[in-house]
Amino acid sequence: MPFWFLFFLLLSPPLWQREDYGQSVVATDPSTQHLRMKLNIAYPALGTQKCIEVEDERKYRIFYEKRMSTEVKGDALGDEFKGYVFKITGGNDKQGFPMKQGVLEARRVRLLLSAGHSCYRPRRTGERKRKSVRGCIVGSDISALSLVVVKQGEQDIPGLTDTQVPKRLGPKRASNIRKMFNLTKEDDVRKYVIRREIPAKGDRKAYTKAPKIQRLVTPRTIQRKRHLRALKIRQAEKVKEDAAEYAQILAKRIKERNQKRQELHMKRRLSSTRQSSKQ
Repeated sequence: MPFWFLFFLLLSPPLWQREDYGQSVVATDPSTQHLRMKLNIAYPALGTQKCIEVEDERKYRIFYEKRMSTEVKGDALGDEFKGYVFKITGGNDKQGFPMKQGVLEARRVRLLLSAGHSCYRPRRTGERKRKSVRGCIVGSDISALSLVVVKQGEQDIPGLTDTQVPKRLGPKRASNIRKMFNLTKEDDVRKYVIRREIPAKGDRKAYTKAPKIQRLVTPRTIQRKRHLRALKIRQAEKVKEDAAEYAQILAKRIKERNQKRQELHMKRRLSSTRQSSKQ
C-alpha cells in the first residue's frame, strides 16, 4: 500500500461523520422505498375496468396470504368500497412475472411448461420451455393484482359501476342466442343475430357483418344426420350379410375337404387290404 494513500486515510474524517452517509443506501434499497400496489378491478356485468393505485400498505394488506380465486371483502380499502366483494384472478410481481394458478407458493418458481399451460405460448409444435412464474399466493412482492367484482357495494365506483361499455360482438352459439332473447325451439334464431356495422372506407360502402351461428339445427342438418344414420345401418347390414355368406362358403369348403380326406383314406385302406390278400 503506498504511503500517500495511508496519509489520505489519516487526514479524512470517519465515514459515519460525513453528511452524505446513508443517502445512497436509502436511494438504492428497494425495501425502504414507498410501497404501492396497483389494483386492476373489472366489473363483467357492465364490461368496465378500472386501475386503482393504493399507496397505504395497511389497506391492501387484506390480500396477503390469499390464493387466486379467493373472495375478499373490500371494506378495508376505503369507504367507497364498503360492501364490495372482490375475487382474485391474477397478478404480477415487481419484476413482471405473472401468478400461476395451482402453484401453492408465495415466491417465484421455475416450471417446465408446454402447450395448454397458462403463462406460456409455444412457438413450435411440441415445444416445452422452463419459465419463471409466480405462485398463486399473494405476498408483499406483488405490484399489480387483478380483481373481479363479485358483489356490488352500497356506493358506485366512478368509471367502474356507473358506466356501461356496449359489447362489440354478440353471442355466436344458437343456445346462447336463445338464452339472450328468451326464445323457444320453434323460433328462428337467424333473425336474432346481432350484426356489426363496418363503416365506409374509401370507395367501399358501409356494410354489416354477422357471425356464423354454431350448433344451428336446420332441415339440412337433420337430413344430413338422417342420411349418415342410414349409411351406418346399411353398412352394418352389409357386414352381417357378408359374414353370413362367408360362413356358408367356409362350411362348404370344410365339408369338401373332409370328403376328400375320407375318400383318400378309403382308397389307402382298400389298397392295403388287396396287398395283404395277395400275400
